[in-house]
Amino acid sequence: MHAEGWYRDPYKIHTDRWFSDGSATELVRDGGKESKDPPPDSPFPTPLVEADPVGPPSSDDLRRADDPTPEGVYDSEKVVDREFDAFPLGPID
Repeated sequence: MHAEGWYRDPYKIHTDRWFSDGSATELVRDGGKESKDPPPDSPFPTPLVEADPVGPPSSDDLRRADDPTPEGVYDSEKVVDREFDAFPLGPID
């Protein structure tokens, strides 16, 4: 089986590097923050060591479109009612 996933960067340039099918990719991670940096063209000098897991993704862009928000499922009628309630109704002078 070829390495697949996060491993300590064997080139010692970054904290972790993503490996796909046993090959180093340009996806790297430092302090939990991901970025891109192409790997060197040389074979990696040290054996691969699996990276420590990082907590679950905190980015909202990974949430499915049909997952409810913390406020609940979107309800357009509630939004309209809330907007109308923001303006007091009364006689126009």
